[in-house]
Amino acid sequence: MLCSFAVKARSLRTRAFSPLAVGVMGSKRLLSNSSVSASSTVEGKTDKKLKGLATADLNSDEGEVKGNGGKGKVVEQGKNDDREQGLVGTNHDSRDGVFKDIMNDPGRINSMTVQQLKAALRNAGLPAKGCKSELVSALKSYLDKQLDGESSHLEDEQLSSISAQSISVTGKTKTFSAELDAKIVMKGKKLSIKEKKPSQAIRKASLVIDGKDANDGVNVPMSQSEPWTIFAHKKPQKGWIAYNPRIMRPPSLMGDTKCMKLMSWNVNGLRALLKLEGFSVLELAKRENFDVLCLQETKLQEKDVESIKHSLLEGYENSFWTCSVSKLGYSGTAIISRIKPLSVRYGLGISDHDSEGRLVTAEFDTFYLLSAYVPNSGDGLRRLPYRVKEWDQSLSNYMKELEKSKPVILTGDLNCAHEEIDIHDPTGNKRSAGFTNEERQSFGTNFISRGFVDTFRKQHPDVVGYSYWGYRHGGRKTNKGWRLDYFLVSESIADKVYDSYILPDVTGSDHCPVGLILAL
Repeated sequence: MLCSFAVKARSLRTRAFSPLAVGVMGSKRLLSNSSVSASSTVEGKTDKKLKGLATADLNSDEGEVKGNGGKGKVVEQGKNDDREQGLVGTNHDSRDGVFKDIMNDPGRINSMTVQQLKAALRNAGLPAKGCKSELVSALKSYLDKQLDGESSHLEDEQLSSISAQSISVTGKTKTFSAELDAKIVMKGKKLSIKEKKPSQAIRKASLVIDGKDANDGVNVPMSQSEPWTIFAHKKPQKGWIAYNPRIMRPPSLMGDTKCMKLMSWNVNGLRALLKLEGFSVLELAKRENFDVLCLQETKLQEKDVESIKHSLLEGYENSFWTCSVSKLGYSGTAIISRIKPLSVRYGLGISDHDSEGRLVTAEFDTFYLLSAYVPNSGDGLRRLPYRVKEWDQSLSNYMKELEKSKPVILTGDLNCAHEEIDIHDPTGNKRSAGFTNEERQSFGTNFISRGFVDTFRKQHPDVVGYSYWGYRHGGRKTNKGWRLDYFLVSESIADKVYDSYILPDVTGSDHCPVGLILAL
């Protein structure tokens, strides 16, 4: 038996927020006059510690392990002498002299000891924690900002919205036309500027570092506060770049443009997420101002839904939940909307597939929206035959049947990294659940080949962007991830997609949210 709950809709004005005793009030926007902010990153925020999530949830889908990421980093313990080998002086002038020497010879940083690095960072008023590579990166980042007056990086400007863009790299300015994509590529010790033809959707600029230091007086360090911009791929192809939503998203739509903003998130346990002191679904609504939020892996039981939904979002008064009845505290999906759907369905209408709460369908005026949590093939790939021979085919047929009346949008954790660009280590994961040849072929056959468009890949054909990082090996810090969360749309509305994006800075789950802006 599946559960469904809906609360009568009521109208609120655009961006109206007020605090609740148990949450943050969601924003309300008039659909006929939507104003969508395309900026999805809050400057200065860094990942919070995942309190309460140090141990894996035993009810996670099939107990699967998605990936075999590398070993975690070891953080050096203990105190260090701030005056180690004369690196840190006794006054401001001597400190400036030390940094001046380092600026003149950036290669010196790599030969510094851990104690020296920590001492230099502390004297600069910066955190001095982590392994040597992290300390090196932090010190280079600091020196880079000092050299460039903190103007050498691309800030929040969108290259697609200006006629020309100046990028200052260690005092030398290069100007690029907005008609060209700009990429700063670091290969070995040589900095080169490459230009491409205009991209299909937006202009983009990205820092790509091949893991080697630049010692020719030009340093472009990877940002520890934005680990998703680290290019982490063991089998890269020419032209691939790391995803950076701060510079790869189009400008905001004009205020009079009608659109709908959809978001999807595998929360890996909604109750645990709501208990976190860090970023949560409550703040996500305030920040992103979405119209509809789809959730997966809520792990709720039917008895929990009523209390949970009242602690979520005001202004999103239409919520529809389905829970697993075959295994309690497992799976579960939901659609939460400020717009009242025309109709709602639960499951595929096939009893063999519908006991785990994996699908909710909401019908809106111009499309069907499906929030799906596709079964994982599990440890030892024991559910692989069921996944590729039964579930995928049944879901595909269900979508094609809906498509006879109006276009379809499928979103959620589809548990498949479709192409090699979608996973950091394709060679090492060929028999891992989510990247087997069988799953990838099934994804292509049942969805892509049947006319459903992968919106993120269409917009970003050469971008390495992930939506899942396993807890086990700290993959999020090193950006060793997978792209498992999608928005697939019918071909008939693919050209109406204004933006398909990932929000890798949002923590609280091993997945991050993905979004879609659809022009109406």
